[in-house]
Formats: sequence, structure tokens, C-alpha cells
Amino acid sequence: MNEIRLDGSKMVDRTAAHAYLKDALDFPDYYGNNLDALWDCLSTDFSAKRIIIRNAKAIVENMGGYGQAMIRVFEDAAKENKCIELEMVKAE
Repeated sequence: MNEIRLDGSKMVDRTAAHAYLKDALDFPDYYGNNLDALWDCLSTDFSAKRIIIRNAKAIVENMGGYGQAMIRVFEDAAKENKCIELEMVKAE
């Protein structure tokens, strides 16, 4: 199982967050840079991945409600796609 580590502190706004996720998660060029596109890629295109999100609190601090929604997308996608294992860890 591949492991992908994400750093919530790098997601300072919507544009930066989606650019970071596209690169870190190796999303296709047609990735739509929004929560629907994130859901689509995570729930259908991902297989055998362990995603570790460090400092998830920063996502909410930086983006408020949008950050909360983004975290929910990750959580919901992990429930939907059994090939994804999601772990949230506090900043080290």
C-alpha cells in the first residue's frame, strides 16, 4: 500500500490547497480544483493508498468552512472507497 503524507499547513487557501493536492496525490491534468473533483478522484480513481494528513487543524484555520468541508470529503471518500486508509495526525 502506497503512503501519501499531506501537510495541512500548506493548504493556505483554496487555490493553494487544490494545487498542492493535485501534485501530492498525482491527480490527472483535468482535475477540477474543487471539492466535487476531489471527491470524484478519491472515491473512484484511487486504489491501495494510505493518506496521512498532518496538521489538519491548519486546513480549518486557513480556510474555515471550506477547510471543514475538505476534511469531510477525505473522510467520506475513505468510507466510500475501501482502498483508502485515512489517518489524521497532529502536527509534530
